[in-house]
Amino acid sequence: MSTQHTDAPYYFVPGPSRWPVMAGISLLIVMAGASAWVNGAGWGPYVNAIGLIGLIYVLYHWFGDAIKESESGQYNKRIDASFRWSMSWFIFSEVMFFGAFFGALFYARSITMPWLADLDHKILWPDFAAHWGNVGPAGTVESFATMGPFWIPTINTALLLLSGVTLTISHHAIRANHRKQAAIWLFATVLLGAIFMGFQAYEYIHAYSELNLKLTSGVYGSTFFLLTGFHGFHVTMGAIMLSVVLYRLLKGHFTPEHHFAFEGAAWYWHFVDVVWLGLYVVVYWL
Repeated sequence: MSTQHTDAPYYFVPGPSRWPVMAGISLLIVMAGASAWVNGAGWGPYVNAIGLIGLIYVLYHWFGDAIKESESGQYNKRIDASFRWSMSWFIFSEVMFFGAFFGALFYARSITMPWLADLDHKILWPDFAAHWGNVGPAGTVESFATMGPFWIPTINTALLLLSGVTLTISHHAIRANHRKQAAIWLFATVLLGAIFMGFQAYEYIHAYSELNLKLTSGVYGSTFFLLTGFHGFHVTMGAIMLSVVLYRLLKGHFTPEHHFAFEGAAWYWHFVDVVWLGLYVVVYWL
């Protein structure tokens, strides 16, 4: 936002838009393709790619419309407050999303495992031991090695924590009207996020090729890849958001007083940092 955006005497209500419907259709195609993909259907990856392309197209134009509305002076302080509440509730929904997966991990690890190994089940599975990372009581899962915290997960933790620092420095710079410094530190944040994703991709290759750890490796494999995979997806989305903010910063869209797009993306990035700390402790250490 620029300074004139606080002068609009009305609460701006956008006209009818096709973007919400198109976003919903694109997400449906994405999830249909992803579901088919993980179940071995040959057409799954192609449908998933089509959905992603459609979603990118929708988001590009949808957010472009919002930026044009902002830069044309149609937003005021009440709109700014609406955006802040909307972003807050969105992040809360993400907390619930990851909370469900953490809950599934806790249930499988702390409740189901001891239950399957108690005396009542020794007749069915006399050799089953309730240690996390086993192949299950029925022996239908191929043997695999679990993922430890060294060294890639620890390096990634350092990268994300450092990215939170660089993002905070960038925020202070923009509030002090030091645009060049803000852009440099924001670019460093995006770069650290990209390096994080590169290391995670290498970790996945290592897991599949050397540890035989896959999405089909029992409850351990499914919870590991769902938690880390969805987090990696969120890191990617956060890096894209920050890249758009960096572009807008270079275009001169923000002022020290009005830069909620920067702040909203920063809130999201810090949320991603916090989720990773939980993953690092619960998934890799415990």
